[in-house]
Amino acid sequence: MPSIPEAELIRLQANQAHVRNICILAHVDHGKTTLSDSLLASNGIISSKLAGKVRFLDSRPDEQERGITMESSAISLYFKIRRRVAAASIAAAAAKAAEKTVPSGTVTDQSNETTSSGAETATDNSTSSTTNSGTSTPAESVAEEYLINLIDSPGHVDFSGEVSTASRLCDGALVLVDAVEGVCTQTHTVLRQAWKESVRPVLVINKIDRLITELQFTPLEAYLHLNKILEQVNAVMGTFFSENVLEEDYRKKAEKKKDQEGKKEEGTTGLEDTFSDWHVETQDDSHIYFHPSQGNVIFASAIDGWAFRVDQFAAIYAQKLGMKEGVLRKCLWGDFYLDPKTKRVIGYKGLKGRALKPLAIHLVLDNVWKVYDVVVVNPDKEMTEKVVKSLNLKLLPRDMRSKDTRAVLTTIFSQWLPLSTCVLLAVVEQLPSPPAAQKIRMPKMLHPFETTPPEPTEDWEKGMINCDASSGVVAYVSKMVSVPLDVLPKNKRKTISADEMRQRGRVQREQLVAAAKSAELGEVGVHLDVDEVVANRLQKEAEDKAAAEELEGKEALIGFSRIYSGTVRVGQKLKVLGPKYDPANPTQHCSEVTVDSLFMIMGRDLIGLDSVPAGNVFGIGGLEGHVLKYGTLWSAEWEGGQNLVGKGLETTPIVRVALEPEDPSQMAQLVRGLQLLNQADPSVQVLTQETGEHVILTSGEVHLQRCMADLRERFARIEISMSEPIVPFRETAVDAPAQIVTSSAMAVNEAQGRDQGEKLIAKSETGARGTIAATTPNRHVRFVVRTVPIPEDLKKYLLDHAEQIQTYVEDNSGNTPNANKGTSGIALLTEQVEAGEKAKAQKKLLEGLTPLFAQAGEDWKGREKDILAFGPRRVGPNLLINNLGYDFNRNNTRNGADEGAPTTGIDGITVQDMAESIQTGFQIATNTGPLCGEPMLGMAFFLQEIEILENSQEAGSEGGRSKMAVSSGQVITSMRDACRLGFLEWSPRLMLAMYSCDIQTTAEVLGKVYAVIARRKGKILHEEMKEGTPFFSIQALLPVVESFGFSDDIRKRTSGAASPQLIFSHFEVLDVDPFWVPNTVEELEDLGEKADRENVAKRYMDVVRKRKGLFVEQKIVEHAEKQRTLRKN
Repeated sequence: MPSIPEAELIRLQANQAHVRNICILAHVDHGKTTLSDSLLASNGIISSKLAGKVRFLDSRPDEQERGITMESSAISLYFKIRRRVAAASIAAAAAKAAEKTVPSGTVTDQSNETTSSGAETATDNSTSSTTNSGTSTPAESVAEEYLINLIDSPGHVDFSGEVSTASRLCDGALVLVDAVEGVCTQTHTVLRQAWKESVRPVLVINKIDRLITELQFTPLEAYLHLNKILEQVNAVMGTFFSENVLEEDYRKKAEKKKDQEGKKEEGTTGLEDTFSDWHVETQDDSHIYFHPSQGNVIFASAIDGWAFRVDQFAAIYAQKLGMKEGVLRKCLWGDFYLDPKTKRVIGYKGLKGRALKPLAIHLVLDNVWKVYDVVVVNPDKEMTEKVVKSLNLKLLPRDMRSKDTRAVLTTIFSQWLPLSTCVLLAVVEQLPSPPAAQKIRMPKMLHPFETTPPEPTEDWEKGMINCDASSGVVAYVSKMVSVPLDVLPKNKRKTISADEMRQRGRVQREQLVAAAKSAELGEVGVHLDVDEVVANRLQKEAEDKAAAEELEGKEALIGFSRIYSGTVRVGQKLKVLGPKYDPANPTQHCSEVTVDSLFMIMGRDLIGLDSVPAGNVFGIGGLEGHVLKYGTLWSAEWEGGQNLVGKGLETTPIVRVALEPEDPSQMAQLVRGLQLLNQADPSVQVLTQETGEHVILTSGEVHLQRCMADLRERFARIEISMSEPIVPFRETAVDAPAQIVTSSAMAVNEAQGRDQGEKLIAKSETGARGTIAATTPNRHVRFVVRTVPIPEDLKKYLLDHAEQIQTYVEDNSGNTPNANKGTSGIALLTEQVEAGEKAKAQKKLLEGLTPLFAQAGEDWKGREKDILAFGPRRVGPNLLINNLGYDFNRNNTRNGADEGAPTTGIDGITVQDMAESIQTGFQIATNTGPLCGEPMLGMAFFLQEIEILENSQEAGSEGGRSKMAVSSGQVITSMRDACRLGFLEWSPRLMLAMYSCDIQTTAEVLGKVYAVIARRKGKILHEEMKEGTPFFSIQALLPVVESFGFSDDIRKRTSGAASPQLIFSHFEVLDVDPFWVPNTVEELEDLGEKADRENVAKRYMDVVRKRKGLFVEQKIVEHAEKQRTLRKN
């Protein structure tokens, strides 16, 4: 069909009730882009023959090469429905169309009669209608036009950030699940994201053709298999609902407890609250589950171009069976059967031992299987012609004669069960319009901490909830998209029609003829030189070519946005609120911008717009320099603002590389390229080290390769040298027998500690293991620190509650920036909510720490109140604990002044003045451990003693204060070295960053998969055969440091039969002492003095130390006495 005119799409943006904003979410390779191709073919954007092959929305070359989506892409589609309704109800329907959207499930009696265009569908509400007087009125056709804003998102785990941007802009989602593989890891992830964003999903079970052609299931086996997939998906949704209910219950109990405490203080009993708690609260969860009878499940094969819902078959068979269509729809999936004698539908109890097929098989699946059988599985031309005739389809003779059976199959299904019609009709009926969706989503977005959001009072809040196009502008920019300058409408060459081309050629010929005649006339008349005409024409072409070359290679940034309220226009001034914007400080992280341009995003192309009303997805220009990755656009007329930036699927950036240009003179181009990359990619992090080195952090190997391709080909356009991937490690210690000190360990000690010759920092002879006594080089301060590994349960708790620890630290440090500022309105409400949340977090943290400290032993019991600092970076899983017997931290005013604290010192300086230096030394030590300068994890440092020595004459003399200032710096370094030396007193270990690896493969290559995992030092956690399929699901752990090239290796070894998904999981202890050497007689006999077995931990440690420029013990010549004989030529 011809493509839809741009004016039609722009016109539909104003009709909010007929706009749908949807995204496609799924695990990698479950068919998202193939499905979107079929939807694009319905609008004439691509040929229906190329659907599933061209991958139109994968516009990047590397996306086409790899066959996976790496960036979310948007496109707007047109969909037209003709509903047959009674003439008497047309006027009433037209009056309500502006205020009421199509609710879920209201259109019940429908049979889809697709026109040849594929974008227009006729549905039957009723063939006739009876008026109040009893007379029958004929049905008339009413056309309804819809604008579908579709966003295709990646499924690969490295690009989960793109999924967040897509789901935040949409109101509904098509969640695809492979009919063979079932629910996978990313399926669970995207369902959770949709749940958090209150995005209503429709389930699409795709690739059903694989059940027929690959697995060769019978209809009954396929029916049972599809039921299991529905159970899996609904089980996932049920867990989300349970979590939500438990969270709400916890909040209600906390609020009720607070109210009861208040009533006790007032002297009331609160018995009425006790009696009100006796009833059981129930919540209906039926609306969150997927079931074919509800119309929110689509069965599809995107590659073969067909899809159906049970509604379609209910409309076909209702009249034949003499049943109401609504009743038959509820019976078409489940334990319902057709009695062959009575021709009535019976339940499971009515079987009475008979082996009858469920209706879903008898009326639906058998028909689909029959078409595949006669066309593809067992090709039979005669039977194919009979099937086509029975289905009342019209196929061209050349289509029937085609030797490509798959093409014949696609042609049949595209007329019988067209995919685009089924999917778009489900989108229109099941997914909400922007006004309906924002009434549900906006209160949760604006009041995330409220169980029952309050009624809107501000104008901007009412405008957002009602999706009011006449209100002020509120929009959310989810990401910045980099596009070539020549793609922008103002720079694009205009396409001219054939008539315009003929007219232009006619004018040029007339000019040439006139020039020739002028040359013949000589001096008579006006002289027009032919050469001059040709030269002017060539000059104009050269200018056009130069302008195109100037634009080539340059990039522009546009914001990928959703407008919630108002109408944004070109030239309008708006406020840009950054991610850190706080309503209490309205002048910070806020800037003003003028809208440069507006676009409707059509995949690779952009359509220029003058304005965009509320409820639409669009592109906006002019934000470069104001929005880094995401932000909020706010009407300049309104005071203050509300930050709409929320939490998404933030993948942990685990792979780090350093970059530099091969030509040092091109450093400025690299810096500019990194700035563009940082804005255009929501998941990448760009850093500049203290040494001036430029570093990027990415989510994984595939993400790194995409970033490097963007830098080299689009943003920097220079040759770039990349370092070896830098993988993070952690350092910890275990309670194991100490090894005999080797030369390597001594070298580390000497490299880390200072003044070892003077024994200023040494092991305490009287203290327990890990106790270190340290004295500053100027001998002003002496202290004792005991290092102890943190018990496993306590360590896990600290790792899981990093956010609460940060809140606890901020509160105890007196960091209340808005305490003395007058606030009102939303700013005051936000501040009060945040203060309440901080208090809850602090209380919850201490409540959790108390039993864990008690379980750890007598040395730990009750010490949770004596925590001086967490580290590294003040929030890590390492502890500095006060064991002095008095309050050491002078900034800590929780318990007031401590009588046991020393009040005198030298020149008025007490030990409390050293608190900050002690804590700084602790932070440095935990941030750069002694093994290879990586952060420590799970270590506790007890401050046992600290004193200011009085044997220095300088301290009391003039200038003593400055001398003590010098001592503060020396305390920092002494504390750092004491912590490191105490750490080495235990048995040190490296902790490796680990990937969780999910692989699905067949039994034939299972052994090869195991071999690749074992060679890369991974370990298998779980292996399970998926019931009813030949596929095995493998879960394994793989060290990140060994993962580079793993995906390519495993695909090569298995000939593409296995493809892994790698997700960062945790840090795991490598149980090998990096300083281990053979010591015992048995070890020396088996391994020799040099230990023939490689010490993996030492190899990792030495690689990191070498990269950081630290000392590495390396033998250059192992056998100096060995004779070296050179061959003489």
